[in-house]
Amino acid sequence: MTPLFTVHPSPIGDVLIVTRGASVVTLRPFDAPLETEIEAVSLRLQEIVEPGESDAAAAASAQLDEYFDGERTAFDLPLEWAPVQGFTRRALEAVCEIPYGETASYGEVAILAGAPGAARAVGTACRLTPFSIVVPVHRVIRADGSIGEYGGRPEMKRFLLDLESP
Repeated sequence: MTPLFTVHPSPIGDVLIVTRGASVVTLRPFDAPLETEIEAVSLRLQEIVEPGESDAAAAASAQLDEYFDGERTAFDLPLEWAPVQGFTRRALEAVCEIPYGETASYGEVAILAGAPGAARAVGTACRLTPFSIVVPVHRVIRADGSIGEYGGRPEMKRFLLDLESP
């Protein structure tokens, strides 16, 4: 089944949503040219990603809107985890355990992922996630309590953390 992409506007900028069948393959905000983002996803999947709407993208868009409107605290989307392997997958699955409105340090996530001492690898996993927002990597912070860079966009991370704060 051909992966399809759509772009959804949000308060933090455009969000690229790539789906295949009923699953979300990629969901992440972007600021590079769309062509560059699509090329990167195509290379990762080793498939051509084409423009198009899907029921999975419509569901993702609706859930994003609910999240940004403060009506959703958890996402219920089928994610295609197959391309995410090894420790990266374990780390991102551990990130999914961080409750809405709370944070955990990179070291704490490393422990949850079964690799104490792998805090840097958790940072890499967060940076490389294909499922930003839905997998709440914005909830992972430095041990000193500072929020970190969030792929060079700390203002986006601050917005998401503030959105979730009580």
